[in-house]
Amino acid sequence: MDRIKLLIVDDEKLIREGIKIMMSTFEDIEVIGTAENGYEALEVCKRENVDIVLMDIRMKTCDGVMGTRLIKEQFEKIKVLILTTFKDKMYIEEALNYGAFGYLLKDSSYEVIYEGVKSAHKGNMALNPQVAKEIFNLSNGTKKINIEKLNLSEKEVKIIEGIASGLTNKEISDKLFLSEGTIKNNITNILAKLKLRDRTQIAIFAFKNRIVT
Repeated sequence: MDRIKLLIVDDEKLIREGIKIMMSTFEDIEVIGTAENGYEALEVCKRENVDIVLMDIRMKTCDGVMGTRLIKEQFEKIKVLILTTFKDKMYIEEALNYGAFGYLLKDSSYEVIYEGVKSAHKGNMALNPQVAKEIFNLSNGTKKINIEKLNLSEKEVKIIEGIASGLTNKEISDKLFLSEGTIKNNITNILAKLKLRDRTQIAIFAFKNRIVT
């Protein structure tokens, strides 16, 4: 069994060691290291084969936002999950814009964190819709975007909805009765039309513009 190689980043030793101990109890998780800040996390990524980085967003030296940026600039395939709270709205969107694959709330149980790590490894974004609504300050007064002006087809809108809901390409293809290759091609077109970098930014776009509610 191939285990998920996890790096834990937090500037509080008790927290990172506690997460390490608990995550190590799951058979399909291998904690390959810990780090105190984003700089240290980057160095571990250079030395080790890392699948997922579980990173605190608030750290005195190189916080989770900068840490995400540094890691994603050099290691596109590594997925960064941010550990955060509702109070960190300003930081969360920044981290997502730099390529974080989602976020987990710090007061979550270890089982929830474990499921989030597993989900991210499979390609599902850890982006809770209810939390996203609050983070992106969506209100009843927010105007829904005009899809026609963006030249998005109905199929592309459905794909955007699927991505924002955390579905993988396979799950979207099953839902829309299309091949995975077709879904991939459509995502490439969506990124070009919206001038976005990746599926994380597509999800942010969907929440901000009320494509998903």
